[in-house]
Amino acid sequence: MKLNSIVMLLFVALLMACKGSAYDLSSYGLKPDTGENASPLMAKALQQIVAESNSDTVRIFLPKGRYDFYPTGSSEREYFISNHDQDNPKQVGLAFENMKNVVFDGQGSELVFHGRMLPVSLVGSDNCTLKNFSIDFANPHISQVKVLENDTLGGMITYEVAPWVEYEIRDSNFVAKGEGWEHVPAWGIAFEGDTKRLVYTTSDISVGSKQVAEIAPRKICAPWKNKKLIPGTVVVFRGYGRPTPGIFMYHDTNTTLENIQVHYAEGMGLLAQMSENITLDKFSVCLRSEDDPRYFTTQADATHFSGCKGLIRSFGGLYEGMMDDAINVHGTYLKVQKRIDDKTLVGEYMHGQSYGFEWGRPGDTVQFIDSKTMEILGKQNKVTAIEAVDKPDDHGAKQFRITFDKPVDPAISEAGTYGIENLEWTPEVYFADNVIRNNRARGSLFSTPKKTVVENNIFDHTSGTAILLCGDCNGWFETGACHDVLIRNNKFINALTNQFQFTNAVISIYPEIPDLKGQKKYFHSGIVIEDNEFETFDMPILYAKSVDGLVFRNNVIKQNHDYPAFHWNNHRFFFQRVVNAEIKDNRFEEGFDREKDIREEY
Repeated sequence: MKLNSIVMLLFVALLMACKGSAYDLSSYGLKPDTGENASPLMAKALQQIVAESNSDTVRIFLPKGRYDFYPTGSSEREYFISNHDQDNPKQVGLAFENMKNVVFDGQGSELVFHGRMLPVSLVGSDNCTLKNFSIDFANPHISQVKVLENDTLGGMITYEVAPWVEYEIRDSNFVAKGEGWEHVPAWGIAFEGDTKRLVYTTSDISVGSKQVAEIAPRKICAPWKNKKLIPGTVVVFRGYGRPTPGIFMYHDTNTTLENIQVHYAEGMGLLAQMSENITLDKFSVCLRSEDDPRYFTTQADATHFSGCKGLIRSFGGLYEGMMDDAINVHGTYLKVQKRIDDKTLVGEYMHGQSYGFEWGRPGDTVQFIDSKTMEILGKQNKVTAIEAVDKPDDHGAKQFRITFDKPVDPAISEAGTYGIENLEWTPEVYFADNVIRNNRARGSLFSTPKKTVVENNIFDHTSGTAILLCGDCNGWFETGACHDVLIRNNKFINALTNQFQFTNAVISIYPEIPDLKGQKKYFHSGIVIEDNEFETFDMPILYAKSVDGLVFRNNVIKQNHDYPAFHWNNHRFFFQRVVNAEIKDNRFEEGFDREKDIREEY
């Protein structure tokens, strides 16, 4: 018997002597580094463990190594996942369901998935910890190519397809494919070959995937005009799908995710919904190493929290190469579709990627908003009853019949554009000591009325806005107003190299308000930005819309010439309907002209 096996058996025996149970997954037939399909063995093992376990602590150990998971034999589930495609069923590699006091320790294992799968689900759990493993796909649904030649006059680009990408040329189309999926990529993102940063002022680009010809193995010539794609540029070809995250959480309380790396997922890296108290300790969405030949990680946000409560803590993480924010925290407005009586409304999930899961419970406090002006109407109220209208229960539902404790403001009905916001399912957030770099769109997004602290992070070439405070009852229907935000001791390096939605400044406070002129109240409030360092090649530092109470103090702004300035906003501070703002004790290396550098509109 090998020494490491003896050590593992002694360790498990010691744990068995303590209160609780320990399970070595090798005893269920799971062996590392075989290349065999681990899905059926893992599904059977987790089912047996949950059936045997009691309220004592359960420790599950996976011997270190590589494990390959295929759709065949995996756990099949019907999950409706916020901000993802609602196609079902989903094939789950590791389904942790209805577990209490469980610690799953991957001991540094690599979990590699094939085809189209949801790697990990944690549903209906209490006081559980997942730690020490990585998630990746052998053949990601994003295809990567390298530009070899760019004939800008002739409008032709020759590129080389990365060695792990599976594809074929069919009817002159570049068809990316894998087990159970294929698509012709429609758009992409360009990265600098040497730095892995997004190419300056490219944003989302069309890609050369049609009318192509393969001129040598894995070398393709395509009609493709883009003079910014110089030889050596790496372009990732994307589709439109985001079926599953890397980790899905639902109805969980007191969860810790520790030392986990998500190297790729077709949707978010982590999506948590209707869960309470979540800790991310050195949770990362990142490349496999500094010399990883890939340039991308997830198709969308690294971490995303929809309708959660309690405290969300995220610290010590690395977030890079993803196609959206490192973190996004919000709830979901229901649109009022029918007023049944003075205490009863029908509300509906409106976005095609956000429905089918629980929205609220009796006893929850709610408020009502006019989506045109984003103003609160009437007083807060409480839910006394809630039931799905279009389904037997909330699973898969879009509409809910909600009864309230007190009469609802008479103005609120289907005749207008009104939203219902659940204030119970809104979390506090602590986002600290993280590195966010070389990603598309934005660095982070916060939309919660509870206390939010963003400190000691490095935002390095986030390409768009580094921090966004939003609120939207018109498109994604993501709540809500921020009332207690502290942004301090962060370093911002060359944000805004590209333009995406809401990217008006390095820090952008940008609720979507269709009728800003008609607004009488203010949306956000209580925002303090202090002791940060901004390194920037352009002008805009802070944009704010509809804010009562905004402080920007003791910050340092350093100007560089790493890129040509190009942003349409040529003011350091651009305020629209902002009152009680204070800008003081900041240091601008190239000086500060209050009259020129501040633009205010009321």
